[in-house]
Amino acid sequence: MAQRAPNKSLLSKMVNSLKSKEFRDYLMSTHFWGPVANWGIPLAAIADFKKDPKFISGKMTLALTLYSCVFMRFAWKVQPRNMLLFACHLTNSTAQTVQGMRFINYQYLEKKETA
Repeated sequence: MAQRAPNKSLLSKMVNSLKSKEFRDYLMSTHFWGPVANWGIPLAAIADFKKDPKFISGKMTLALTLYSCVFMRFAWKVQPRNMLLFACHLTNSTAQTVQGMRFINYQYLEKKETA
């Protein structure tokens, strides 16, 4: 049984949409570059998963979690919706929650066990 070649019209539509003025305008907008710049925060939090939890700041973790929750709502409410920003803050709030749990475990649960 021979494999079918991909639909050329679908491929050409995708290429044409990438070449469009609207897509170029999107790439030059704050709707694109703002979230791209923000991705550094959740990526740093994810990279810190392997580090010793004694270095985690509970106050900063809480602040970053709340910050991401507020901006997730903003990304959802702004028109047009900024799904790239929403995904960034969803990832960050998840990563900060994990860091917060590591902080609580290290500061309050492990210390009680050793005492």
